[in-house]
Amino acid sequence: MQFVPAIDPFLPPTQAAWWLAFVDGKLLLPADEALPLEPLAQADFAPLASARHFLGRLDGLDCWVARLDAAPPGWREVPLRAAMMQFPASLMGLAGRGAQVLEWDRTHRHCGVCGTPTQLQPGERTRRCPACGHSSYPRLSPAMMALVWRVDRGRPELLLARAPHFVGGMFSALAGFVEAGESLEDCVHREVQEEVGLQVRNLRYYGSQSWPFPHSLMVAFTAEWAGGDIVPQPGEIAEAHWFGLDELPKIPPRFSISGHLIRDTAQALAQAAA
Repeated sequence: MQFVPAIDPFLPPTQAAWWLAFVDGKLLLPADEALPLEPLAQADFAPLASARHFLGRLDGLDCWVARLDAAPPGWREVPLRAAMMQFPASLMGLAGRGAQVLEWDRTHRHCGVCGTPTQLQPGERTRRCPACGHSSYPRLSPAMMALVWRVDRGRPELLLARAPHFVGGMFSALAGFVEAGESLEDCVHREVQEEVGLQVRNLRYYGSQSWPFPHSLMVAFTAEWAGGDIVPQPGEIAEAHWFGLDELPKIPPRFSISGHLIRDTAQALAQAAA
């Protein structure tokens, strides 16, 4: 499904449209769980919306995100993460984009400089202050993800860790937000050192993923162990261990880039060792 992003609605509008409607941060899905999310008539959610934004066109159909005060009959509220896990990649990306646009709109109603109510601007995704001219764009918080690997006596291993808030038994790659003045590479070295006390080398970019919880951009790397023993950071890492490729613990699903990163790296290391 091809997505064409836009800010101002195309003319003429399409008769049907994709509507991503939210109530208190939860996405609306059909009340009948057997029914998928499908395009609706253009007017179905528009009169109910307290705020709405055009996102673009998906496979030739208009796409809107809207905030509602309550779910109308025939719809149920579903946490965004659970809803996105049910979607194909195109709708998953659209739902994430819509959630971030609504969050930006909600949190920038007033100027952060002088407090004046802001105004939406045509042609760009910004809220501008009519008093001092300050413009607020959707926020992105870059975060790195690092999957550390090593070969110990001819046996490839992955360093996986579990944060205190993870569901029981779940392990993943290391991750952390980029600080002011840092490059992504600087962030990888710092976070790995802080979280598990290791030094790394040979950083390799893997990929990125928009992560709308609430507005992160995950940038994933692999990194080779260069030295040090595992020392979990108190309060941040509950436990961290080296795992052989044939003894990996419970890891995130492919819904998240961490799930792709761990599986693809394990496969590549296994092939290299064969």
